[in-house]
Amino acid sequence: MSVYYNRLAGLSVERLAALSDGIFAVAMTLLVLDLRLPGKEAAHSEQDLWRMLCAIGPQLLAYLMSFLTLGIFWNGQQVQLNLFDRGDQRLTWIHLAFLFAVTLMPFSTRLLAEFIALRTALVWYWLNVLLLGLVLLGSWRYASRAGLLRQDLPAGTSQAVVRRIAIAQALYALGAALCLFDNYASIGFIMLVQLNYAIAPKLGKLWRI
Repeated sequence: MSVYYNRLAGLSVERLAALSDGIFAVAMTLLVLDLRLPGKEAAHSEQDLWRMLCAIGPQLLAYLMSFLTLGIFWNGQQVQLNLFDRGDQRLTWIHLAFLFAVTLMPFSTRLLAEFIALRTALVWYWLNVLLLGLVLLGSWRYASRAGLLRQDLPAGTSQAVVRRIAIAQALYALGAALCLFDNYASIGFIMLVQLNYAIAPKLGKLWRI
């Protein structure tokens, strides 16, 4: 009896989780490596040092936002992987596409930090976040159709996963749209959404997420 190789590929969800952990760790590390102060010869007093720290404020803001972004999406991916009974080749490639979007985040962060007042930089950043969300949603949709989910999942699990991703992306899109008025207002709104997802689960109940 012949066996097709593609049916054997990508079965281990654990290996996919291990690869994801490594890539997220590298991406998060690259974020902080992009934080750079001017040369020490520019600081001759306490006031000079404070001015240098204030000058990298946009970098710190972009770093914080991106660290929250990656933390939220790492958590979202891990939730999905824990709910899968097994994987297959297509699911593996969907998550490789997700990890591709993860590796773009340091570049998107640097772009936003360097041009934080320009809409194009913010829109690019939002497109990176949108790609992460769409691929994660595609992963869940595919796994549901392909019968890769665990059989013991509580009723309503699928709807909860889809609803969380959809609402989050809608809120991110609203935040990005605020750049039509002011980039800092847009960034502030996005960070409030992230903080809600990261550290305020009770507030999330208001949005059923």
